[in-house]
Amino acid sequence: MIIFATSDKGGTGRSVTGSNVAYRHALQGKDSCYLDFDFGSPTSGAIFDLPEVLAGVEEGGLHSYLLEGTQPRRINVWADSQRESLRNRPAGAGRLTLVPGDAGRGEFGSAPGVVERCVTLFQRLDEEYDLILVDLSAGRSYATEIVLAATAQPALRDVEARWLVFHRWTRQHIIAASGLVNGKDGIIGTGVHLGHDSAELRASIRFVRTAVLDPSSPDQAGLRPEQLAWLDVVNRRLQDLASRKGVGRLNMIGEVPLDPVLQWQEQLISNDDVWLHRTANERTVAAFEDLAKKIVDESAWVGL
Repeated sequence: MIIFATSDKGGTGRSVTGSNVAYRHALQGKDSCYLDFDFGSPTSGAIFDLPEVLAGVEEGGLHSYLLEGTQPRRINVWADSQRESLRNRPAGAGRLTLVPGDAGRGEFGSAPGVVERCVTLFQRLDEEYDLILVDLSAGRSYATEIVLAATAQPALRDVEARWLVFHRWTRQHIIAASGLVNGKDGIIGTGVHLGHDSAELRASIRFVRTAVLDPSSPDQAGLRPEQLAWLDVVNRRLQDLASRKGVGRLNMIGEVPLDPVLQWQEQLISNDDVWLHRTANERTVAAFEDLAKKIVDESAWVGL
């Protein structure tokens, strides 16, 4: 199964949430592969704590493969991460692989050769891994156009492909996420132009809210009653806006609470971070685990 992770704006938590979901999927005993298709800023290596790949690889990354046909590097996160909690691969965990982008490169278009190589890559990895999570560049990017063109090809017709659209819980992000899917040159319009069926493509898209502040959470105990009342009003207004924009709960598959750790540093949150070091919140890990299960659960993608 291929999961495409995208967002209309940067700073939505797309990459850090996607990385944590791939990590949690591997902890559940499944083989996970993370592809860094954020061509303008391939920084997933920093999230996985891979010091030699903080901003992509010098050669042999996804840019080199898609543009020139050079086979891309695969990095075993369990073996190469500098974090002790990651290097101690838990018993029963599946593979966790990063396929990085090239450092210092930029976006590029969906030329026929690029699309063909993308199709081949997805076919090969789909045979080897239970989950392929593709982190796309934000917005109406070339990366999005490339994968839409690739998944419209007959060769990938039998490969399950789904979309996660990330947005923060603010007015601007709700409006932007809706526009990315339904607006001019959005995912639906571009996909149909490239050969996708509109209804099938729409059914494969779900939204993920990130950095959500819950006024009723114990974490907000330090706020004054007036602040909590104001937050409650804002939250209800956002819920109404999300419903009107097609980004409401009926189309939502996951919600990640605001976590101080992820505001300060984009990283994988291990169980040690929650229960041993006590730097991260248990609710955040629960949200990642829930999302890792739902994205491969057929019942979470039907009936809308």
